[in-house]
Amino acid sequence: MKRAASALLLFLPSIVSAAESTGPEFSFLASFLQMIAALALVVGLILVTWHFSGKLMKGLPIGQQLLPKHIRLIETRYFGPKKALLLVEVGGEYLLLSSSDSGLALIKQIDMLEEIEIIEEKPEQSSFATLLTRMRQTS
Repeated sequence: MKRAASALLLFLPSIVSAAESTGPEFSFLASFLQMIAALALVVGLILVTWHFSGKLMKGLPIGQQLLPKHIRLIETRYFGPKKALLLVEVGGEYLLLSSSDSGLALIKQIDMLEEIEIIEEKPEQSSFATLLTRMRQTS
């Protein structure tokens, strides 16, 4: 951001001189510098807008979070392509479902889940570097 502002200040005299030239001569350098300054200004405005909109939107709820949740996906275990077991809470009851190509099927309704401790996990923020290290460890 500071670089864009300093670049704009450096190119400002050339922009003014390019605007003041009224003769038929064409200066490629002045036009190029004017284009670079305009590009830096537009990119700077986009970054400033993105920064402040991110701060503004951080406190707002997203999508359906305003509505009460009656259905909650507790856990998913994948066993193959398009095959998984799902543990779902619906209105205080826990259901074990199987998901496959043919659809969803109820396996069992679980009554004793109160004895099992459910730990809420925060989604892991993985960067590209951590993904690469995981791929190297599995190979």
